Amino acid sequence: MQSSSGDQSAMRAVARLRTRVLGAALGLWVLALPVHAEEVLRFPLSGDIGTFDPDNGFEIAGIGAINSVYEGLVEYEPGSTRIVGSLAKKWDISEDGLTYTFHLVDGVRFHDGTPLSAGAVVKSFERRRDRGLVLSYFLGNVKEIRAPDDKTIVLILHAPQPSLLDSLASPWGPKVISPAALDAHDDGNSATEWLNDHAVGTGPFKLAEFRPSERYTLERSEDYWGDAPFFSRVEISVVPDLSQQILKLKAGEIDVVPKNYPIAQFGSLPQGLEITAQPSMTQFSLFTKPGSPLDDPEIRGAVLAAINPALWIKDAFGTYASISQSPYQNMMFKPKRPIVFPSDFEAAKAAIAKHGEVTLTIGLFSAAPSYGRISDLMMAQLARIGVKATSRILPQGAAFALKDKADAPDLLLAISSPDAADPDNQAGAFFTKDAPGNFYGRVLPEADALVKKASTLTDLAARTALYEESGHLYFNAGYFIPLVDADDVVVHVRGLKELGLRPVYPPGNIDFATVRK
Repeated sequence: MQSSSGDQSAMRAVARLRTRVLGAALGLWVLALPVHAEEVLRFPLSGDIGTFDPDNGFEIAGIGAINSVYEGLVEYEPGSTRIVGSLAKKWDISEDGLTYTFHLVDGVRFHDGTPLSAGAVVKSFERRRDRGLVLSYFLGNVKEIRAPDDKTIVLILHAPQPSLLDSLASPWGPKVISPAALDAHDDGNSATEWLNDHAVGTGPFKLAEFRPSERYTLERSEDYWGDAPFFSRVEISVVPDLSQQILKLKAGEIDVVPKNYPIAQFGSLPQGLEITAQPSMTQFSLFTKPGSPLDDPEIRGAVLAAINPALWIKDAFGTYASISQSPYQNMMFKPKRPIVFPSDFEAAKAAIAKHGEVTLTIGLFSAAPSYGRISDLMMAQLARIGVKATSRILPQGAAFALKDKADAPDLLLAISSPDAADPDNQAGAFFTKDAPGNFYGRVLPEADALVKKASTLTDLAARTALYEESGHLYFNAGYFIPLVDADDVVVHVRGLKELGLRPVYPPGNIDFATVRK
């Protein structure tokens, strides 16, 4: 049956009225929702930020926030050690390895509106290199910094340095600061005082609030030159106590517990939480004190058999770690000859019995739960072969003052993670004579010589072979005992994705620019 034109008009009028009523109702419902609630990420820090100056502090917990505000020429791709462009779209390296030429991307402005130029990069890099700042060593081999034109940067080195790109991509590598801000706030101190709690970079976020020991707020830069972040604001709170972080996450007051969530609780997470994990360069290792019982090769072999990480890795980390194949992290390179721990327990027991009572003390770098888990498991294993071992947590920073101390622990359990993904960074940080993380000052000249030779080689296979051989020397001498490479494990509200975890970053530093919901 067909309707008349009058009936059709009436029906259309009723339909329009229904649409308007439904639209109004939906509008009221939307207004009742929290405005942009889904665009705010709430993130806790276990430690405070000492300075927001990208050149003058070795920040750990807050480095992800700093790198959301500042950018360098290159960076590590999320989830890997592959180097990709950031403010540089491409680069060239001379055949002799002494000249690096970077070509800048177009259309970049600092948060204060100043356009990015090669001159701005020169100014920032010279500030990092020449002003005696904490991180100046990253550019210590750079002889000249030039800007032949407005879009080109040339770095000329004193000597070949194949690790240079890794140093530039490091989370602590040189960033570019607004030259206008540097000039306006210099006051004869290279703007270090002002940059402690202010920031003007080119990154996807601006620093909107800096309240030490309390909170920090990042706001999305609406004119960012790259892909816009999903979150419009990141609210960063200082919550040192892990149990408080967990309670806040379960109560919906924060969105993430970035690190140290108890592994034993992974199987019973509340329904609204989930885990993101990524292999990292967080290597747990033992450093040995000169003059300890471990100087005896027979005792050292017995101890190695007892603390073999294959015996306890699952109890300590579940599936979220892998046995270290070398003193150089598993993600750095795959050794052709992985290090091998002794496995004969009966021989280990006999060796300890032969030497009489053997006691060891284990110093723990910090009170982080992972140190306690590992040391407890190792002490239980050592007891099985007759070694009496005890452990103690060292005061903050005490590990760096152990050299030549008679009462220093026989073993130091610490994380040996480099500031970049090249083996030279690992050796220069922990193994060689003057390495800042060579906690006991152990010196092995033949191994150091291999590291020095490898550091200038451009043939990847040849240099890797030398680093691998140096690792065997450090291990066989008993100076350095790698144990496990732990994953970066983040517990967060369900639905967060693309966390952008990078192996070289300290655990838990998600990428605020890539994370989304």
